[in-house]
Amino acid sequence: MSYEQFAYLYDELMKDAPYDEWVRFTNEKLNQYNVTGHRILDLACGTGELSIRFAKQGFQVTGVDLSNEMLAVAQAKADREGVKVPLYQQNMAELEGPGTFDVVGIYCDSLNYLESEEEVQDTFMRVFDHLEHGGLFIFDVHSLYKITNIFMDQTFAYNDEAISYIWNSFPGEAPYSVEHELSFFVLDQASGKYDRYDELHTQRTYPPEQYASWLSQAGFKLLEINADFEHTVPQSESERIFFIAQK
Repeated sequence: MSYEQFAYLYDELMKDAPYDEWVRFTNEKLNQYNVTGHRILDLACGTGELSIRFAKQGFQVTGVDLSNEMLAVAQAKADREGVKVPLYQQNMAELEGPGTFDVVGIYCDSLNYLESEEEVQDTFMRVFDHLEHGGLFIFDVHSLYKITNIFMDQTFAYNDEAISYIWNSFPGEAPYSVEHELSFFVLDQASGKYDRYDELHTQRTYPPEQYASWLSQAGFKLLEINADFEHTVPQSESERIFFIAQK
């Protein structure tokens, strides 16, 4: 599957994702910590769902993603929605040049796609360099519980007339990592037959105290660790862990 095909497929499969919850959570944290600036950097912005939502609320949004194809979809959507979102193709661990911001967000567990500890540390340092003093860094990751108890050795399936998939998850080579093998079956409207596409995605997470240590090393003040879009501390079975840090 080309990344362009996957980009459009991604939007269809993620149409029920809680994007509005990420926006709500971010706005609540900005209000809580009296961050009044409106420049936001959406790292790993993908097809722009969050970037466009923030732009519609009056934020000055910049999007960065590794995939040019994802960015092409994001640009078409921004044009269609009538919002301006400058977009850049970069690896978040090598971020440079798009300016400084009042808030930087890495949402939708995108940080978990970085393959090594060094890439996570590099990303934190790059984010620090691109934040204004007092600005917030907000990101979410899969919990250890979700990686080990929900993903590991599990099979998930989705069946729709136009798109179906089979998703198998296996332990990765690194600690707290998982490999997702996905097979998609997409209806070709012209022929009436289904085309098969295969994808392999690897995600890796770390204990919360490890993320906290890396944030401190990069110069951040860790303000909060929350869980599952709520302003509460993580519990043993929390699935999505949020970090709020300040420069």
